[in-house]
Amino acid sequence: MLDNLTQRLAKVVKTMRGEARLTEANTAEMLREVRMALLEADVALPAVREFIARVKEKALGEEVISSLSPGQALVGVVQRELAAIMGADLGPEAAQLSFAQQPPAIILMAGLQGVGKTTTVGKLAKYLKEEKKKKVLTVSADVYRPAAIAQLQSVTAQVGADFFPSTAQDKPVDIALNALDWARKHYHDVLIIDTAGRLGIDEEMMKEIAAVHGAVKPVETLFVVDAMLGQDAINTAKAFNDALPLTGIVLTKLDGDSRGGAALSVRHITGKPIKFAGVSEKLDGLEAFDPTRMANRVLGMGDILALVEEARKGVDAKAAADLANKVKSGGKFDMNDFKAQLGQMKKMGGMASLVDKLPAQFQQAAGNANMDQADKQVRRMVGIIDAMTPAERAKPELIKATRKRRIAAGAGVQVQEVNRMLNQFEQMQTMMKKLSGGGMMKMMRAMKGMMPGLR
Repeated sequence: MLDNLTQRLAKVVKTMRGEARLTEANTAEMLREVRMALLEADVALPAVREFIARVKEKALGEEVISSLSPGQALVGVVQRELAAIMGADLGPEAAQLSFAQQPPAIILMAGLQGVGKTTTVGKLAKYLKEEKKKKVLTVSADVYRPAAIAQLQSVTAQVGADFFPSTAQDKPVDIALNALDWARKHYHDVLIIDTAGRLGIDEEMMKEIAAVHGAVKPVETLFVVDAMLGQDAINTAKAFNDALPLTGIVLTKLDGDSRGGAALSVRHITGKPIKFAGVSEKLDGLEAFDPTRMANRVLGMGDILALVEEARKGVDAKAAADLANKVKSGGKFDMNDFKAQLGQMKKMGGMASLVDKLPAQFQQAAGNANMDQADKQVRRMVGIIDAMTPAERAKPELIKATRKRRIAAGAGVQVQEVNRMLNQFEQMQTMMKKLSGGGMMKMMRAMKGMMPGLR
């Protein structure tokens, strides 16, 4: 998201050197670059104007401490204002879902057709069930789109939540009220109502969703918007904000090839906090939105907290501790350990997901690698290890020419692939010995050459 802004700011930081104070003259160039990057990212013009004015006001006259260049100091101002315009100024409580009512807490989902509303209901149900330990019921009040009800039933079953059935012959208000009655009788903590979208905004649609809202009085009314909409998001957001008392925004497709302007535009137009962001098509691809962390990622500062959270969810803590103790006590890092490490990386979303959350300097260490190719190579290495015998995994030094040919045939690869994998294993072995005195940069350097393009 907003990669262009990241690149432009990095370039200007390098040009602003040797000055002791931020002045109108030496900030003009950088603000011009910021303005152009925001406009190219499809951020609404009113939002751009307000943002630039806020940055200029805060930046002018700010003292530059000796350890920072003026460019770096200005990036600090931009980071704070970027976080503020994305919702940090509302406080951390604003982005939290409210459950301050007698159960069930009702969440109404609104938005145009095609923005990923139904899938987001499934993702949200999974998030509430696993992260908040809530008993969740979902229902579809979309009686117009073919298979909408069946789609929600399917994704709800996949995440292990409960589903209230409805039919295309039912009225949306009746569906919502019947689901609410069922949720009360069966002690559900949360009821999520999926509403109908349209390809465009129309009066009938707004009347219908307003009627559903009035009937069930939801504690949360979330506006789901496609991050790739750009300027179109502005008109949509304004129409829904005028028709409904929105409480928050959910951005979908934030992982797509989008310019990302909707994140700033919709927040500016509605004044409501962004509560969640869809970061992948998978049902676990929903993240609670943190404006400060998103601003850090936009500015190339990385999202180390998100990386830590991924590690906490994806990494087997006991297995990691056992491996650390084994290496510290002089035990040998073998192919079984190597395979386990590759599996842990896959659980954390693969190379692309890991590198994306690292600060810019670490991403530069990875170069212009093809991360899809890197993930494919990881799968191939696992296949080669699977073709080995238990003895060969425990003692890779046994693997000579004849064994290499047998392993290659078993894995369906060339012998050269087996040789390459053995070389990469030896590099990993060396890295594991040194890691206790290293750190992230040492690990990134050691990983160069292990994947295609990391050279």
